[in-house]
Amino acid sequence: MTEFTPLSASIGGALIGLSAGLLWLANGRTAGISGIFGGVMPLRPGDLAWRLVFLVALPIGAIIGAGIGPAVLSEISDAPPQLGLSPLVAIAAGLLVGAGTRIGGGCTSGHGICGLARFSVRSLVAVLTFMATAIVTVYVVRHVL
Repeated sequence: MTEFTPLSASIGGALIGLSAGLLWLANGRTAGISGIFGGVMPLRPGDLAWRLVFLVALPIGAIIGAGIGPAVLSEISDAPPQLGLSPLVAIAAGLLVGAGTRIGGGCTSGHGICGLARFSVRSLVAVLTFMATAIVTVYVVRHVL
């Protein structure tokens, strides 16, 4: 069973919103990871620098979070979160997410954070689809399998 941690969720959500807002103000671009990554291939020289900085900063942020996260979470919860996936399953999941972002015309961050903030109907439909699929998947994994 997972435990909801409102403090860390609020801090993370605020940082994501701040990052998306800053990217919009600085570059007029949406902070959708699949779109940012897709703009790197094929190379677009005028657009390349900020995309590379963004993509390099993502794992750096994850490494920092992994380093300080357990200390912060230990103040909130007794048990640190565990992923519980084999590397093969994680790679397969990543490939499926990548295929889904291509089919869906964007990723959860692009549609859910930036698209909804701009009142995009397409993003609303995408987010409702993401959420419905997630709910069904969790139910199947936890109660059927």
